[in-house]
Amino acid sequence: MENFYALAFILSCLLNIYQGVLAIGINYGLQGDNLPLPSDAIATLQSRNVPKIRLFEPNEDVLTALKGTGISVIIGTRNEDLEPLAIDSSAASTWIQTNVIPYYTSVNIICIAAGNEVVPGDLAQYVPAAMQNLDSAMTAAKIAIPVSTAVSMQVLSVSSPPSQGVLSPDAAPIMNQITTFLASRRSPLLINVYPYYARAGDPANIPLDYALFEDTATGVPDGSLTYHNLFDAMVDAVYAALEKAGRGDVGVVVSETGWPTDGGIDASIENAKTYVNNLIEHVSSGEGTPRRPGKNVETYIFSLFKEDLKSEGIEQHWGLYYPNLTEVYHANL
Repeated sequence: MENFYALAFILSCLLNIYQGVLAIGINYGLQGDNLPLPSDAIATLQSRNVPKIRLFEPNEDVLTALKGTGISVIIGTRNEDLEPLAIDSSAASTWIQTNVIPYYTSVNIICIAAGNEVVPGDLAQYVPAAMQNLDSAMTAAKIAIPVSTAVSMQVLSVSSPPSQGVLSPDAAPIMNQITTFLASRRSPLLINVYPYYARAGDPANIPLDYALFEDTATGVPDGSLTYHNLFDAMVDAVYAALEKAGRGDVGVVVSETGWPTDGGIDASIENAKTYVNNLIEHVSSGEGTPRRPGKNVETYIFSLFKEDLKSEGIEQHWGLYYPNLTEVYHANL
């Protein structure tokens, strides 16, 4: 019997490690005119044992390259498609027939994201209906893939300290509809979490080592909890806001996070390497956050490539790789 419990303990530890490793993915953006062939990019991801990627919009070449690889993928809809997807159920059916049906038997599609960072805003009104129509279209096609949406920290009016996290008045009505849908499907909310921008916006009050997960960071108390990095604090602010909205049963996936290598305050290759590798170690540990200890935080690094068609400045400097597939810096994937 003692041997049985010892074996069970070892298997439990191995499972936690495995789940932690699977918690890391990468955003694959396509806003560049010099990017490598998707087949080459996917081969590089395979060589690094990257288990998950996120696409901001469906791309036939990328999805074809993913076939048979075992790499999981979140597929986003374009923001400009939200209105037709919301007002016309046949548009949602066509979207699923075009972007899911040809691939789902050989590509592990794990989520459809209806839009990116449109709440609050003019397009926010279309998100709940777009989610519902996409979900109904997949139900009709007998496909079970979760539907969600990706939001930024702008959906909160208060995020510090984490326990005071609350949805903003502008975002709350739509977020209540979104989270009601997610709770009914037991699906997670996708959140984009950028300690970099918080630090850049308030460097006098947010220490760099706290934003970079460094061991030198001084713990920040919040009631009975203590935070040792800004990433956990931001994630837990979202959890607190969901709890206050009566949706503590909705989980979160960090659909974007990263650190730029140039173009702004504290943007450097050294800081990006420190942030990303400390992030990987933290998320892969499976320790969760102070508010959700032991709960893996599935996280997607932004981004795979430097993309030269993005706005000049900081937006072009988030990639782990140059377009020629050489590393900007080494990430411990």
